[in-house]
Amino acid sequence: MKRKKIYNPESKEHVNDRKIFGGNPTGIFELNNIKYQWAYNLWEVMLNNTWFPKEVDMTRDANDYKNLTDGEKTAYDKALSQLIFMDSLQTNNLIDNVNPYVTAPEINLILVRQSFEEALHSQSYAVMVDSISQNSAEIYDLWRKDVMLKSKNDAIASKYELLSENPTDTNFLKACFANQILEGIYFYSGFTYIYTLARAGKMLGSAQMIRFIQRDEVTHLILFQNLINSLRREKPELFTEELIEEVYQMFRDAVKLEASWGKYITQGQILGLTDAILEQYIQYLADERLRAVKLEPIYNVKNPIKWVDDFASFNDQKTNFFEGTVTNYSKGSLSFDDF
Repeated sequence: MKRKKIYNPESKEHVNDRKIFGGNPTGIFELNNIKYQWAYNLWEVMLNNTWFPKEVDMTRDANDYKNLTDGEKTAYDKALSQLIFMDSLQTNNLIDNVNPYVTAPEINLILVRQSFEEALHSQSYAVMVDSISQNSAEIYDLWRKDVMLKSKNDAIASKYELLSENPTDTNFLKACFANQILEGIYFYSGFTYIYTLARAGKMLGSAQMIRFIQRDEVTHLILFQNLINSLRREKPELFTEELIEEVYQMFRDAVKLEASWGKYITQGQILGLTDAILEQYIQYLADERLRAVKLEPIYNVKNPIKWVDDFASFNDQKTNFFEGTVTNYSKGSLSFDDF
């Protein structure tokens, strides 16, 4: 697999000849001719979702944080530290590791937009840290001291290193699944914990910030699900039995890791989030992600905390976050198929 040329004037590629990777683009963003319409639709949704962290009022959170129990504070700090890592990782991964191999300009467009949003999320976490901590380094350096946090970070990053170290067609597809898992599973213990605090009337500013972040993450999830489904049609030979079994194992490993992380940060001390509920919830999310890319579910369980679905959404927004479909957003309205 070769990185695309930044400028390729010898190319005579027609719009119908575009490929997700392995194409021969000129380097010119000719967006009046689109092959992957889902990508351009998603681009417009992302634009309509534009927001900025300083729009969120965090003033009350400083006092709320002081009044949290020691267990609640510890869980908040660890959840925030892990969220910081994942958005930092994605900002670099998309630009340095994924986009260089994508040869369809309309998909390049949304990958660059996603990277911008991941960077914006990093600013959001900085605002959150600044509002509750007099020593921000404590949260930013937590991964150096917490073995469980470091091991989770290492496990997530290792999947991306496969493409970085050995850029093959199959490893690109695996990277797409790894991105789907990150966007659709690995954020959710942290998100759910912060929503649980807000449901009890605590850290409402943090929950509002997470709502905005999660709204973005849904579009990122859709992006990679659409990439996978488009590749299934474009390069079916990559979807071997061996590859599919490896993908299932990636999902099993992700569920085990995320459920363990959720249990670790809550320590059975958070009302409404028992170990069993957390594990079933992560299993439910994994099944939803598998169905979205035409694979059979593994766990066949129901959502045990449906209240999160409503709590995560905006009042003027009709969105099913956990099925990864978007029908309406507060700053605009677009309907489109999954791919």
